[in-house]
Amino acid sequence: MNRSPDKPRPPTLWQMLCSVAAAALGVQSSKNRERDFSHDKPWHFIVLGIGFTLVFVLGLLLIVRLVLYFMV
Repeated sequence: MNRSPDKPRPPTLWQMLCSVAAAALGVQSSKNRERDFSHDKPWHFIVLGIGFTLVFVLGLLLIVRLVLYFMV
């Protein structure tokens, strides 16, 4: 499969996961942000962002429940 030189390669799964985590923490570099926005399909980032948010919230709930369990 030949790619034209003007079309950048899509980011890998690992690059997308790192981009979502960096964006959630507010430390995304401009180079990575430009790479992410040059990609034609934003659905990958939307799904990963929703998944990251769910895991983050569930993790916080688990921590709170554990702290409350051991305090009582």
